[in-house]
Amino acid sequence: MRATNLYAPTLRETPAEAEVRSHQLMLRAGMIRKAAGGLYTYMPLAWRTLKKIMNIVREEMDAAGGQEIAMPIVQPSEIWKETGRWAVYGDEMFRVSDRHGREFCLGPTHEEMVTTLIRDEVRSYKQLPLMLYQIQNKYRDEIRPRFGLMRGREFIMKDLYSFDKDEEGMNESYKKMYDAYTNVFTRMGLEFRPVEADNGAIGGGHSHEFTVLAEAGESNIAYCSSCDYAASDEKAELKVIKAEPEEMKELQKVSTPDAHTIEKVAQYLRLPLEKTIKAVAFQSEKGELILAFVRGDHDVNDVKVVNLFEDAIELHMAEDEAITAAGGVAGFMSPIGIKEGTKVVVDATVMEMYNACAGANEKDAHFINVNPSRDFKNVIVADIRMIKEGDACPHCGAPVKMTRGIEAGQVFTLGTKYSKSLHATFLDENGKEKLLVMGCYGIGVSRTMAAAIEQNNDENGIIWPRAIAPFEVVVVPVNAKDEAQLSLAEEIYNGLKANGADALLDDRKDRAGVKFKDADLIGYPLRITVGPKAVNEDTVELKIRRNGETVICSKAEAAAKALELLKSL
Repeated sequence: MRATNLYAPTLRETPAEAEVRSHQLMLRAGMIRKAAGGLYTYMPLAWRTLKKIMNIVREEMDAAGGQEIAMPIVQPSEIWKETGRWAVYGDEMFRVSDRHGREFCLGPTHEEMVTTLIRDEVRSYKQLPLMLYQIQNKYRDEIRPRFGLMRGREFIMKDLYSFDKDEEGMNESYKKMYDAYTNVFTRMGLEFRPVEADNGAIGGGHSHEFTVLAEAGESNIAYCSSCDYAASDEKAELKVIKAEPEEMKELQKVSTPDAHTIEKVAQYLRLPLEKTIKAVAFQSEKGELILAFVRGDHDVNDVKVVNLFEDAIELHMAEDEAITAAGGVAGFMSPIGIKEGTKVVVDATVMEMYNACAGANEKDAHFINVNPSRDFKNVIVADIRMIKEGDACPHCGAPVKMTRGIEAGQVFTLGTKYSKSLHATFLDENGKEKLLVMGCYGIGVSRTMAAAIEQNNDENGIIWPRAIAPFEVVVVPVNAKDEAQLSLAEEIYNGLKANGADALLDDRKDRAGVKFKDADLIGYPLRITVGPKAVNEDTVELKIRRNGETVICSKAEAAAKALELLKSL
């Protein structure tokens, strides 16, 4: 393609609305334009990259046994009500009605739709296993769309669903997809980690997120400094910390005036934080109170708390009135004295403490010499704390490290969660009716493009990995008005095209500096400069975008040398 025919309106200034680097650079590089909050038009450069991402995804899905289909974006409410997720998604779901008043939604995901498809078509174990996928726009009414393509209302996603006759088959499908995802992100040239993750609203069994490492990421990742363990901070397991045994002292109430935070309590009583017990009060969307307790130097992982209760979909901080009704006092809580029937969750590490300090459920008062194994009654004991750097790896015990990343894909085992509620069955070898066993696997295609930019950029612009660059190489005649330079540039460009390179000829008659700045901003992996020296001295410059390295060669060698360099990028 010639740049004079390319619609890529670049910007010199960064739009004020853009918060993160990928959003800034995609706007400046003429890749996207905002239509409304969380809604973007993909311009030609972006669409070229998206197609390359989709091609890689398709090739790996097909190689793993997937078959591509296309399901409706508009989905009837009935199938969502059958699974109970019509209420789960709440305001995040775009809901519409037709002229007859029937309810529909714009699909945020397609578990219900694909399960009903297979329910009505597959009857025998001989038709299994099946893996069906699509690449399609999805819709979620984010409360605050932000960060460009990272969190939008409309986005492109690949979603694949596996159907097997038993759990063993489901695990085989899961392994195939795990390996296929590893291939996808490796082929894209991205630095990533598969990490153990929470299933969230999708539900089901175990899950892995494929996270592109980047400082701007919303995901916090814990990874072991010794073994290969990695997990999101929401999912990361934690070993119980056992305190040194002490002789249990008698419980005693002490005055703690105005000490309504655990830090103030520790300071007032001159105690280390690890000798205190912190309280966090939640309410579910149904208004039910849930009290959570962790060691004073730890934080509560609300995702772990949610997962303990089937009827708790999401949590928010509790109202003081709800705490009071349960016998507690905000800022001075402990399980001691809380009314029976209240849901009280205590972190397993807390239960191993001796002679600790906790609230007395009385204003300006705390208990000292609290021994949870003796003093806490009718509580749920579980791992509910948030992992932090330096904690022991749950697999080998070495210290964990923390990094940030962007979730670009996730794989789930679903089991019979959806087939049971939607009555999707098949007949096994003995003619017995059984539930289909499922998995689901998603890749955020448009989000992956943004994640790639977050991971690959500098002060001058984007640095695309070759596999997903809109063009692999740009040929720039320094002065396109000079027919000798333009002719030579065209010769090199045609040589690249003839050998399969995805090349762009920047034949614009703008100043060389403008074209060089655009090349760096857009991020073409390789730039070939054809200037007066190429015409007069047979010297052509090739510049690698990622590291700035330059290679000088003759004009006859330029195309071949460029192809050689591209293989290493």
